[in-house]
Amino acid sequence: MTRYFTIVLLFLITSLHAQLQSPAEFLGYEIGTQFTRHSEVVRYFEHVAANSDLVNYTSYGKTNERRPLTYAVISSPQNIKNIETIRHDNLKSIGIESGAANPKIAITWLSYNVHGNEASSTEAAMATLYTLITEKQDWLQNTVIVMDPCVNPDGRDRYVNWYNQVKSTPYNLAQAATEHNEPWPGGRPNHYLFDLNRDWAWATQVESEQRLKVYNQWMPHIHVDFHEQGINDPYYFAPAAKPFHEIITPFQRDFQTEIGKNHAKYFDKEGWLFFTRESFDLLYPSYGDTYPIFMGAIGMTYEQAGHGRAGLGINTDEGYDLTLVDRVAHHTTTGISTIEMASKNAARLATEFKSFFTNPNTKYKNFVLKGNPDKLKAVTKLLDKHEIKYGFATNGTVSGYHYSDVKSGSMNAKGALVVSTQQPKGKMVSVLFEPEAKLEDPLTYDITAWSLPYAYGLETIATTATVATTNNAPYENFTNTPLPSGAGYISKWDDISDASFLAELLQNDINVRFSEKELQFSGNTFGRGSLVITKSDNRTNNQFDQLVTSIANKHQRKLYATPTSFSDNGTDFGSQYIKSITAPSIAMLRGDAVSSLSFGATWHFFETQLKYPVTNIETDDLSDLDLSKFTILIFPEGWYSSLLNESTISKLKEWISNGGKIIATGNALSAFEGMEGFDLVENTSEEKEDEETEKTPNLTPYDQRERESVKDFITGSIYKVQIDASHPMAFGYGDTYFSLKQGGDSYAFLEDGYNVGYLKDDAISVSGFSGVDAKAGLKNSVVFGEARMGKGSIVYLVDDVLFRSFWENGKLFFANALFFVNNNKAGL
Repeated sequence: MTRYFTIVLLFLITSLHAQLQSPAEFLGYEIGTQFTRHSEVVRYFEHVAANSDLVNYTSYGKTNERRPLTYAVISSPQNIKNIETIRHDNLKSIGIESGAANPKIAITWLSYNVHGNEASSTEAAMATLYTLITEKQDWLQNTVIVMDPCVNPDGRDRYVNWYNQVKSTPYNLAQAATEHNEPWPGGRPNHYLFDLNRDWAWATQVESEQRLKVYNQWMPHIHVDFHEQGINDPYYFAPAAKPFHEIITPFQRDFQTEIGKNHAKYFDKEGWLFFTRESFDLLYPSYGDTYPIFMGAIGMTYEQAGHGRAGLGINTDEGYDLTLVDRVAHHTTTGISTIEMASKNAARLATEFKSFFTNPNTKYKNFVLKGNPDKLKAVTKLLDKHEIKYGFATNGTVSGYHYSDVKSGSMNAKGALVVSTQQPKGKMVSVLFEPEAKLEDPLTYDITAWSLPYAYGLETIATTATVATTNNAPYENFTNTPLPSGAGYISKWDDISDASFLAELLQNDINVRFSEKELQFSGNTFGRGSLVITKSDNRTNNQFDQLVTSIANKHQRKLYATPTSFSDNGTDFGSQYIKSITAPSIAMLRGDAVSSLSFGATWHFFETQLKYPVTNIETDDLSDLDLSKFTILIFPEGWYSSLLNESTISKLKEWISNGGKIIATGNALSAFEGMEGFDLVENTSEEKEDEETEKTPNLTPYDQRERESVKDFITGSIYKVQIDASHPMAFGYGDTYFSLKQGGDSYAFLEDGYNVGYLKDDAISVSGFSGVDAKAGLKNSVVFGEARMGKGSIVYLVDDVLFRSFWENGKLFFANALFFVNNNKAGL
């Protein structure tokens, strides 16, 4: 009888494996000889999960273009049966869930294709999956692998579909061939053209937000992000380059090296070149390697040569052919090698992971934030995405480092948001809220400042003291009620949520005004920019009161219903300083010459946050565009000089003079610099002029040129900007603003226009790296300005306030430029 059951069991196992197909058998071609569409990748993972008891496969969400976001969990059959116990024990061991546990199983998360046109990694995901379950089952006894085969399906299909349409058969190796030169915007970003590899901490995109929910359920010990780089670069794997953030532990550093040496063993055997410790640092917290590191994991980036240029095969500058088959083999090798190291060190990884979450050495115990309730809510929403705990101060004064003053100070903490480092994710709290990251090396891959108190514009104290808290938020939901007998309604203006409210009012044909003066009614004070919604302006609308209050309730905007338009301070509803708002008709340039990332951030802002219509126009169509149909034309960051010929400039000037408005962001300003009528001149210091006159030889040694060049760099530094709070572009702000400056572009004060935000002689950098020469070049420069031309205006935003959509406190400048600055109906 025993023999009978053994025979039946062997038959079932053999039958199961007979049904399981390799990627080549399932797809009909060998991996690396074609690019696989995302839907086919999903089908293959579904096939494997249906035919293997080592794999669970599920969806965790959808992209903007409705493609599924998926992940597989791979382990031994016994572990798969007990997978929820394994997962919960891991969370218990680090204090995220209650209960005691000392797990010995390592959890490794592999993320593929976060950049859509770095497409070899998704192909490698299929090969890695099949290799694991058919050849490496022994490693699965003490490891669990979470595999996301495609983090960015929309970007991947944009690239793959384009490539499959244009490629030659057989593929063409020549670099000049069409198949090696992607059109704008390329497959790298997601639907809204965001770089998802820089969105982990800010979670502005649907892919990131949905992925974090799953990530927090697993909290892996190792996380690998698979990438590609230029076609001539050897393979890169850990250990990473300096700077390392100071919160990274010695074990995290050392284990990266151990993994790297294991990879090197396989690469050396095959004769594959690689490099380590040169290019990819671990400082900025929003990458696919750094975010997991600050969550306790061994976070790593692996970079294969190829990117969107390589296609199925390309001839490199060194004369050898780089094929997709090669690229898949390299990524598969490092993926398998990583899992090998996880299995061999499973108990050690679990022990060190647990140790990371003890938080004994955080500099501050609490970050205490106070200010606009809308901004506080926005911070709590971000914290919720990361499942970071917080509370609200019950009373008392707190002392410590005062962010706005950039020195020690104190404030009344009652009702303030308190985020403590004395919690499991306390080290991530320290990173996100720290006033300034310690920088061991200025040669870094990304921005060097991101502190949330500055990004959200909140008064903040970082303190070593304990702060008593409650879970009860000091703000509550409320309901506005109509006042049909009143003169109208007043709503504050100091947050981007107010702009979203205005946008919906305008789209519902509600006439709205804004105040250029402070208002006072019945003892209530309302600042500049406050919205005034009068019955007089909407007297033909029978649903006026109900519509206004319902929209306000939807946006949770508290209305002051005034029975009279007669003010306390002399600024009545009919005052010349309370001006009508014309619903703008907005166009924005996209396509060649435009930064896809800047365009994407602005597009995302309009569609998901402001929710106001914008017409996207190809740059090739600008010369033929009927500008009379629009009141605003937006130039996102870009390189427009070749686009703006004499005829186009003349056309723009005529349109502006008749009342049009240009909003130019970042390096888009360079296209207008020195041009007659635009009042924009590059800021050239006397020192720089003297250098250009003397033309002294550069005697910097060859091996020090790169390090010497940092004197001219600003890598995402935060500057304290002076603000003219009386100008409509600055309504809702105080006298100062902390701006994220991404480069050293500097323009002189506008001679005839309005310098709304500016840096003076004492340009103050409060966080992040600024080279000495670059910082000196910012003295006496405009940051935000408006130049008039006839009836119209040009708005200059030297610093991109919509950058990556995470600098929340800057977004109101953009909204003010849209709705308030030189609004045509205001009679200007």
